[in-house]
Amino acid sequence: MSSLGESYKLVILSNVHRDGFAGSNRRLGVQFDSIVTAEDVKAYKPADNHFDALDGVLETLGVPRSRLLHVAQSLFHDHVPAKRHGIPSVWIDRRHDRPGWGATPEPSGEHSVDMKFPSMAAFAAAAREARSDA
Repeated sequence: MSSLGESYKLVILSNVHRDGFAGSNRRLGVQFDSIVTAEDVKAYKPADNHFDALDGVLETLGVPRSRLLHVAQSLFHDHVPAKRHGIPSVWIDRRHDRPGWGATPEPSGEHSVDMKFPSMAAFAAAAREARSDA
């Protein structure tokens, strides 16, 4: 996933507090261009707070909204609000080979995804390939 940062701006919309995300990020080893946590926006997804804050982040980074792609696992927490905000999305379906929803609730709102991958590694490989074909 860290290779994505070579070609794209990476922004995290996280449902944890800053210290909790810092611990996770040490394991990820990725340099993010911006991090928006539940602590920052005083709410948890699927509330709109993260997605409302995203417009300010995009302006700061100089990224037009038309270049935005939301990549996430949870249909409930991420793809439902992404749909509400008109953001194209990629579903990382880590449970592709298992039934049920795991630790996330079944989505209760309208959602759609533009692409689906079984892992972040598979998505990153596809993104690298698409970039090299361009």
